[in-house]
Amino acid sequence: KQWYQRRVAITAGETWNPLKLRYQIRNVRERIAKNLVEKGILTTEKQNFVVFDMTTHPLLDQCQKQGVIKKIQDTLLSRWINDPQRMDKRALALVYLAQASEVLEHAFSSLSDEDYDLAMKRVRELLDLDPDMEAVKDGADEVLWAVVASFFK
Repeated sequence: KQWYQRRVAITAGETWNPLKLRYQIRNVRERIAKNLVEKGILTTEKQNFVVFDMTTHPLLDQCQKQGVIKKIQDTLLSRWINDPQRMDKRALALVYLAQASEVLEHAFSSLSDEDYDLAMKRVRELLDLDPDMEAVKDGADEVLWAVVASFFK
């Protein structure tokens, strides 16, 4: 588990150890933003923030955003499977990443109070899982659970 956490930190550039620089994925955010601009999901703008200019990447296509929100909502409501080992790995990773990014509140803003409460209950169930225990189960994706552990432990 510790090895995976260190690996995630190193490749994301969250270490200042000069001996580990060769393992880092350079400019992760910039590279992701560039790819999303090339795919037509984001656009590039320069914004002036009093002291400095900064490049920002606002969303170009609201349909893509709505699709992601719908996938998260469906995963937690209409397509809920009470066993994370049987859930779609991409959908499961999306829910965890949305929680780590603190955007689930926004994703659930269009839900009724009852659906909101149910979705949040299911998110809490996922967050209460022990990633170490889930990683050793049959058919588990060890890398997924190691990344979850690095975000939430």
